[in-house]
Amino acid sequence: MRKAIFLVLAALLLNPASPPGEEPPALSAECAVLAGENGEILLAKNADARHLIASTTKLLTALVALEHSELTDEVEIPADCCGIEGSSMYLQAGEKYTVKELLTGLLLASGNDAASALALHCGGSEARFVIWMNEKAAALGMENSHFANPHGLDAPEHYGTAADLARLMTACLREPELLAILKQGHASIHEQYYGNHNKLLGSCPGCLGGKTGYTQAAGRCLVSACERDGTRLICVTLNAPEDWNDHKRLYDWGFGHYVSRDVCKTLSYRLPVYGGDRREIELRAEPLELLLPKDAELRLRLELPGYVLAPVRKGEIGGQVTVLRDGRVLGSAALRFAEEVKIEEKRS
Repeated sequence: MRKAIFLVLAALLLNPASPPGEEPPALSAECAVLAGENGEILLAKNADARHLIASTTKLLTALVALEHSELTDEVEIPADCCGIEGSSMYLQAGEKYTVKELLTGLLLASGNDAASALALHCGGSEARFVIWMNEKAAALGMENSHFANPHGLDAPEHYGTAADLARLMTACLREPELLAILKQGHASIHEQYYGNHNKLLGSCPGCLGGKTGYTQAAGRCLVSACERDGTRLICVTLNAPEDWNDHKRLYDWGFGHYVSRDVCKTLSYRLPVYGGDRREIELRAEPLELLLPKDAELRLRLELPGYVLAPVRKGEIGGQVTVLRDGRVLGSAALRFAEEVKIEEKRS
């Protein structure tokens, strides 16, 4: 029979610093989201309003291309991909590029031609690739988004939301190949220089990369991610005349108020053992990383047996810890036995 134990974890165990008391910054953006890397929404402004998203679309194009090709695949550029309006890699028909090179031009130079070349290579047609894009968006929980092309040029059935784009960026952060490209300040491909359009890389401490977007109808759109002291945040702004400053202000505010911590890092308990070659056994909590306000007070609910019967194998689950804040469950972690206990040998 398990017994439940309640403990209060003081805020000072999370972070000894007190957060600043200022209000969230004023924003130029029509829509905005500041989120944790696991989807926690820290600040929102018209987060679920559908909006044109321009070339931020290319983050999804890159994800889908990764799923349906290899980075080393060689792509011969078809004439249909050349001369597309807007930003470009300036591809020429008949040239050959690897998928990795096209992804680099897609994400750094925002090449609309690269987007089309990847779509045709992976899907055989742009229409099939767009179907895959919408299937991937649905799988990511992007419920208020729909895609009509791989590059983001304005179309009636092409739109997204700030909240959905934050979900998309979360998925991109989990792909090491994409993150490596997004971090690049520039690249040289076929003796052509491509600079990253993301100015945050050189002006916002900890910026991991992101994707810009602009059309006259969409306005300035920007998706980015940033990491400071082990905490990662994601920022999205749509139709933001001062997008660079919006992101910097949001990150300064977010990192000033929130911190990511393993709240179970130091948790361990000892239980009596009966019938074993030792009288006590230690249980240790699995890691549980949470993004929390720096002044958060947490309550831990422990579910443990009153005692353990031998034998016990190391690594077996012996209990559970649940983390609550203001009565709401934030997460839980298993308590595993840190030692082995054998049955005590009886003396004759």
